[in-house]
Amino acid sequence: MAQPKLFAGPKLRETRKGLGLTQKAFAAKLGVSLPYLNQMENNNRPVSSTVLLALAQDFGVDITAFGSGVTDRLVSDMTEVLGDPVFDGAAPPLADLRLAASNAPDLAHAFLALHRAYRASHERLASLDEALGQAGSGALQSPWEEVRDFFHYCDNYIDAVDRAAENTARAWGGAVATPTAIRARLDALGVTTVLAESDGLRHYEPTTRVLTLSTRAPAATLSFQMLLQLALLSHGKLIDATLDLARFRSEAARAIAKIGLANYFAGAALMPYGQFLEAARRERHDLERLAQDFGASIEQVAHRLSTLQRPEARGVPFFFVRVDQAGTITKRHSATRLQFARFGGACPLWNVHRAFETPGQFLRQQAETPDGVRYFLLARDISKSAGSYGAPVRRFAIALGCEIAYAESLVYADGLPLDRADAFEPIGISCRICDRAECHQRSVPPLESRLTADPDTHKVLPYDVG
Repeated sequence: MAQPKLFAGPKLRETRKGLGLTQKAFAAKLGVSLPYLNQMENNNRPVSSTVLLALAQDFGVDITAFGSGVTDRLVSDMTEVLGDPVFDGAAPPLADLRLAASNAPDLAHAFLALHRAYRASHERLASLDEALGQAGSGALQSPWEEVRDFFHYCDNYIDAVDRAAENTARAWGGAVATPTAIRARLDALGVTTVLAESDGLRHYEPTTRVLTLSTRAPAATLSFQMLLQLALLSHGKLIDATLDLARFRSEAARAIAKIGLANYFAGAALMPYGQFLEAARRERHDLERLAQDFGASIEQVAHRLSTLQRPEARGVPFFFVRVDQAGTITKRHSATRLQFARFGGACPLWNVHRAFETPGQFLRQQAETPDGVRYFLLARDISKSAGSYGAPVRRFAIALGCEIAYAESLVYADGLPLDRADAFEPIGISCRICDRAECHQRSVPPLESRLTADPDTHKVLPYDVG
């Protein structure tokens, strides 16, 4: 097979300038004519093997640097960047990208740097939004928020804990982890499990090694709480080692994170990674079927789906959010490009807020964020009874979503017009960082936008966004 021609003009020119030689002097040392060198430096002719040999022997140049690796990386990076919805329209042909990367690498690097600056500006606005929220509360980041960020920046996937939970689940031989089976595992550790009338879900007494669970809790909750206690008792060293690596700023944050990691273990043991991923694909992410198959709750299944980010076996990249009736986000995670408001409520245009009006039903929504990315959203009310008349009900709703490219792998997207642009509702993240000028639900003006107001005109908003 013939070897591909090597066009590396910019690298050849860079090498000559690094040696401090003129084109004429460099051509003489390489044993080629001045016009021939000029053509090679401008990629009008390939770099010959004779020239490469002379570079290696006479100048000690590492000729592997003249390979296509750098060009290929530039082309790959530009292809990825051009996939950003900000570039509305078809990407340039691959041949044009290769031409730019080989003939004008500095321009290609400048293009990549410009895109990085664009993305950084969005992150800066999000940080400013966070700072304003903190200033409004008059407090620094709380331990709860520090722990929330720890899981967020780990992509909500803790590999060591996840694999330890999967190994624990193998004790059930591929069967569902029933409360009876988990209880037997605790018995083997010398823990006595009792059910009793209690307002709390779980209480463990270390001195007597008695675990008390509420009789009011459903089976899925009992399994989860027993697995949580199993994590603390049998995998305490692993959890502590993970906490040591996180370096939390306070003991309060570390204590909250410890509970969070034990919760993570419980979910991962109840729904082991490989087994659960296979079932999710087979059932097309039907939350109710998965809940039945694994003896879990709808919320537990939705949250577990958002953690399937093991590098060698990734699931659909979901975002997961739980909100209360005031719209405040109480749980959040995103394996997608969608990032949630860190303070305040979620965008009121999300269907998750309407879920409270339709208990027990799944709501579907096709939505588009201001950056042009389209999503499929699924929302459901998951309000929790306290188990007795007159007891307060904890009211929450959850939303699970993915980018529209993955929607066909969800049974909930069947029958929807996924290819129709007018089927997507405009949504945002936070009013402060949303630049939709005509949004009828806007609560505050967007940051870094010029506002004008006309006292003689009344519109939906009392100002115009510049």
